[in-house]
Amino acid sequence: MSDRVFRLMERHQKLDEALRLARLRRSADPFEVARLKKLKLAIKDRIAGLLRRRKVFG
Repeated sequence: MSDRVFRLMERHQKLDEALRLARLRRSADPFEVARLKKLKLAIKDRIAGLLRRRKVFG
């Protein structure tokens, strides 16, 4: 696994934890939750793209 993919996976996990904590708050900000979800999905897409590209060229 490349260093770039590993860093993105770490970031994805941190966003997952932040999202979980945001949802646990009594007064969870729906815009913050949506922002975290979008970031998490964008990173997931980048990871998938990098892995897909690696399979094509590797």
